[in-house]
Amino acid sequence: MPQQGRLSGSVAIVTAAGQGIGETIARTFAREGASVALVDVNRGEVERVSKEIAGAGGTTLALDTDVTRTEAVTQMVQAVVGKFGAVDILVNAAGGFHQLAPITEITDEEWDRVITLNLKTCFLCSRAVAALMMARKKGRIVNIASGSGIAPNPFAATYLPYGAAKAGMINFTKVLARDLGPYGITVNAISPGTTATPRVVKVRDEASRRKIAEQNPMRCLVEPQDTAEAALFLASAEARYITGVNLNVNAGNLM
Repeated sequence: MPQQGRLSGSVAIVTAAGQGIGETIARTFAREGASVALVDVNRGEVERVSKEIAGAGGTTLALDTDVTRTEAVTQMVQAVVGKFGAVDILVNAAGGFHQLAPITEITDEEWDRVITLNLKTCFLCSRAVAALMMARKKGRIVNIASGSGIAPNPFAATYLPYGAAKAGMINFTKVLARDLGPYGITVNAISPGTTATPRVVKVRDEASRRKIAEQNPMRCLVEPQDTAEAALFLASAEARYITGVNLNVNAGNLM
């Protein structure tokens, strides 16, 4: 399965690996030789992806885990270490939202739900692997943020709590990179532009997606594989001295 073996011998955890960007990152890491723990709250989807990767020769572990819960995250990391012996790479890809609404219609519960899903999960998973990486003086953490965390999308509505959470993730990345740098651990973020995932297709109609694509300098939407290849670079030896960076993958939508 590996094409170049850029991650051979590494153990990676990828959250939200049952669909979209997370799934594509998991497949890409496995392609490059990593043993990949696929984590998702949707058991059926994460097991499907895991079986497909294993069928192509990859090494995987499928874990049905709610990464919004501390105890579940702790158990997940213990399972990964029990299976593979270490954690070299963490990709925090869990996130998203399912509706657009003005501030006057956003409830306390909705705000908390979106902040937890997009930002707290990043904290919980990073905290759970930090001590392991610090002890070994090596590690890569890659956080999947969003262009919405940099600035409102000029061509389509940006959901307020989602944008706030992703902005928090970008700052979290920089602070954590500073804290973990002395241990040889890099922490970086990727901010994809509007990406043609099933979730985006669900929340943005075809006219909205077309409008966004037409306004980009490159006149296109980003594909999940574009973000996956960026994550691969940041997780690889080639990026060993790149840390605290937020890498835009957005066809020039935000510069």
